[in-house]
Amino acid sequence: MNYAVIMAGGAGTRLWPISRERLPKPALRLYSDKSMFQIAVERLAPLFTPQQVIVVAGAGHTAVLAEQVPEIPSENFIVEPEGRGTAAAIALTAVHLAARDSNAVMAVLTADHFIGNEAAFRDSVAAALTAAKSDYLVTLGISPEFPSTEYGYIQQGKLLDEIGGFQVLEAKRFVEKPDIDRAREMVQAGNYSWNSGMFIWKVSVILEEFSRQMPELFDQITRIGKTVNTSEYAGTLSEIWPNIRKQTIDYGIMEGARRVVVLPVAMQWADVGNWSSLKALLPADPNGNTIKGDATLLDCSGTLLFGGQRLIAGVGLKDLVIVDTPDALLICRMDRVQDVRKIAESLKANGRLDLI
Repeated sequence: MNYAVIMAGGAGTRLWPISRERLPKPALRLYSDKSMFQIAVERLAPLFTPQQVIVVAGAGHTAVLAEQVPEIPSENFIVEPEGRGTAAAIALTAVHLAARDSNAVMAVLTADHFIGNEAAFRDSVAAALTAAKSDYLVTLGISPEFPSTEYGYIQQGKLLDEIGGFQVLEAKRFVEKPDIDRAREMVQAGNYSWNSGMFIWKVSVILEEFSRQMPELFDQITRIGKTVNTSEYAGTLSEIWPNIRKQTIDYGIMEGARRVVVLPVAMQWADVGNWSSLKALLPADPNGNTIKGDATLLDCSGTLLFGGQRLIAGVGLKDLVIVDTPDALLICRMDRVQDVRKIAESLKANGRLDLI
C-alpha cells in the first residue's frame, strides 16, 4: 500500500513569536483560515485516504494536530520523544510501516510548504510512486523561479524514464544552500531543481540504505522496530531514542544513496520558513505593505504587520517585520528574518521557557 508520511515536527523558531514549542508551525493558520497541517492533508485527496496518512510529530504536538484533522486514525500518529533529525524520524516511520506491510511505499511530505497548483502536486506524487516501485529513491525537484539562496539544489542528469508526463532524471548531486552568485549560475544552467525535501521510496529500499550508510542508526531503529505493536515498544523507544545521533536525511542518506532520481515539477511552491517567505504569500498594498490583523500605516513601504488583539500603527516604516502577540512583540528588519531563531535560542538559554 502507498502511504503519505507528513513530517509535522519542529517548533518553527524562525516564525517566533507566533510559532512556539507548544504550538508548532504546521498547526498555525498563517495564510489561510485553515492551518498548514489541515491544508497539507486535504491536498492529498483523493490520492491518499486519511487511513493512508501517517503523521510524525513531537509528543507535545500530536494532540493539537489530531484535533485539527480527526479523520486520521490515532494509530497513524508516530511520536518522536524528542527531535533527533529527519533521518531518525524517517527511519522510525519506515520500521512502523514495515510492520504493517512489507511492500509499503512511503511518500515523505511536509506540513509547512505552500503549494499553489495542488493538482500538479498530486500528479507528480502519483508519478513518483510509480517510479519508486522500480526501486528508485525519488525526490521531487521544484523548477526554480529565481536564484534563491534559501533552498538547496539538485543537479539533474540523464533521462531515465517518463511517467505521466513527468521526466524521471538521474540525480547527479545535491548542493547545499548557495551564495547568490552560485545560485544564479545554477538557475542559468537550466539543469538544477530546488530541493523540495519531499521523497518517495519503498520502505524496504530506504531501510537498505540506512543499513548501508548509517549502520548505527539502522541497528538502533531495528531494535525499536522489533517491538512495534507490543507492550515493550514505549520502553524500548524511550531507552534508545535519546542516544540516536542527530542527522538529516539529506546528509545521512541522499547524498550517498544509490539509484536516486529527481522528478522536476513546475508549480508554485514555497517553504514557509520565515517571515519574509510568509509575506510573499499574503496580499500587499501598492507600497508593498502586508497587514494581517488590526493595523494602519502612514508613509510605509515593504513592511509586514502581523497583529493580535490591539491596533498596530506605523509611520515612516520601511522593510520591517512587526509581529504582536499577547506576551511578546517582535520588531525585525526584513533582511534579518533568518536571525529570528536566535531570539528563541537566547530565550531558551536564559530560562524563558514561557516564551518559546
